[in-house]
Amino acid sequence: DGRHVLLVVSGGIAAYKSAVLARRLIEAGASVDVLLTRGAKKFIGETTFEGLTGRRVCRDMWERPMAHLELGRRADVAVVAPATADFLSRLARGAADDLGTAVLLAADCPVVVCPAMNTRMWDHPATGRNVTRLREFGVHLVGPSYGELAEGEIGLGRMAEPEEIVAALGRLLETESSFEGRKVVVTSGPTRAPIDPVRFLGNRSSGRMGYALAASAWRRGADVTLVAGPGHAPRPAGPAIVDVETTAEMLAALESALEGASVLLMAAAVADFEAEEVFGAKLKKDASATLELRLREATDLLLATRERRVRDGVLTLGFALETESPLENARLKLEAKGLDFIAVNVAEEPDSGFEAPTNRVTLLDRWGNVEEMPLLLKEELADRLIDRLEDRLAD
Repeated sequence: DGRHVLLVVSGGIAAYKSAVLARRLIEAGASVDVLLTRGAKKFIGETTFEGLTGRRVCRDMWERPMAHLELGRRADVAVVAPATADFLSRLARGAADDLGTAVLLAADCPVVVCPAMNTRMWDHPATGRNVTRLREFGVHLVGPSYGELAEGEIGLGRMAEPEEIVAALGRLLETESSFEGRKVVVTSGPTRAPIDPVRFLGNRSSGRMGYALAASAWRRGADVTLVAGPGHAPRPAGPAIVDVETTAEMLAALESALEGASVLLMAAAVADFEAEEVFGAKLKKDASATLELRLREATDLLLATRERRVRDGVLTLGFALETESPLENARLKLEAKGLDFIAVNVAEEPDSGFEAPTNRVTLLDRWGNVEEMPLLLKEELADRLIDRLEDRLAD
C-alpha cells in the first residue's frame, strides 16, 4: 500500500503478462508508472497500461526534460518485466541509449529484473556474464521459470508469473522485521487417513489460512518451509513447499523441517482419527450388507513435537476449532501441547473456518493475554497474527 512502482516493459512476447502484473500491483495498493521500450510497443499498446494504471505511459527520452531522473527518483522500486536478453546486456554494460536504460542507470531505488527469453539465449555464456554483473551491481532477479516458451519449445526462460513477481517485490520492500533470516515452518491444509486405495477420511480444509501465514512470514524475510496437505486454495509464491497427504507423512516432514527452525505455525487441519485397518483392495458396495469401520486416534503432531520444540525454543502458534467452551478448551490445549499462542475460532461462526475466505479468531498466549480479532480476510488475519509473533520475537 502506498508504494510507487516503476514498471519497465521491454520487447518480448511475455509483455502481455506485464499488463496482468500492472493490474496485480494496483490491486495491492501501489501506484504504477509504466515505461515501454520501442520493442515493447510492437507487442502491447500504451492504451492498455494507461487504462489499467490511470497514468500516462512514459514513451521516450525526449518527451519531457529530466524524465530519466524524475521517474527513478520517485519510485520505491523499479521492475523490468519482461527483461529480454538484449535489455539485460545493455543494462549490464551501463548503457543509457533509451529512456528505460537511462532511468535504471540513474535510479537509486532497488531494481528487479524478470528475464524472459529462449532457453538457448538464457544458457549462452554472454547472458550468464551479464546476469553475474547485474547481481554484482545489486540488481535482483526473479525467474526465469521452466515451462512452455513462445516458440513451442519447453525449457528455462519463461518469465515468472505476475503473482510471483508481486510477492518478490513485497519481500524486497518489507521494512526491517524480526522474521528476517529466521527459519519458519508452516503446516496447512487437511491430512487424509486412507480406508482403501481410493477412499479416505478427511475434512474440508482449503489450506488458505496456512498459505496466508507462510506468505506473510516469507514476505518479512523469513526462510519458510510450507508442509502442505492436499488443500485446493492458490498456493503462495516464495516459500519452499513440501507436499504430504497423511498425518504420518506430515510428521516426518515436520521432524525434518524443524531442524534449525525459530517459529512453527501449525495451521493444518490434521485428521483426529484413522482407520484401524486399511484395506488393500477397493471395498465393494453390497446392498445386503453394512460396513463397519473401527477408528483409532491419529498421531497428535503438536504432542509429538512438543519435547523438541520446548528444548529448542521454537515459538509455536497453534489453532483450535471448537463447538463449545472455546476459550476454556483453547487454554487447556495451549498448556497441554506446549504452545506459545493459540488462535481459536468457533465452528458455527458465519463466514469463518473451513473453505471461507475470511476468519474470526480469539488469540490467547501463554503469558495470559487474550485478544479478540474481528472478521478478516485470512490474508489480513495472517498479517495480524504474524505481527503478534514478531512482537514476541523482538523481545
